[in-house]
Amino acid sequence: MWLRLVYLIFLRLGGWLVLLGRSSASKDVELLVLRHEVAVLRRTNPSPRVDWADRAVLAALCGGCPACCAAIGWSHQAPSCAGTAA
Repeated sequence: MWLRLVYLIFLRLGGWLVLLGRSSASKDVELLVLRHEVAVLRRTNPSPRVDWADRAVLAALCGGCPACCAAIGWSHQAPSCAGTAA
């Protein structure tokens, strides 16, 4: 399991290095394409299944930008136990 997480982190870092050499226009086009893909996926599958590696990457990314986390509905606060039956 750890090997997969290290592999995903390596892929992400490699992707960021590739982005450094690209023009702003190509980045804008890619962003528009990805936004369209997300919109299509939300229509076809409103609740995607997220595994532990995806959660680890998202948690690491949200640590650097709390405002971004709030925009997508992620919170650093632990869920409350108030109101649960014991």
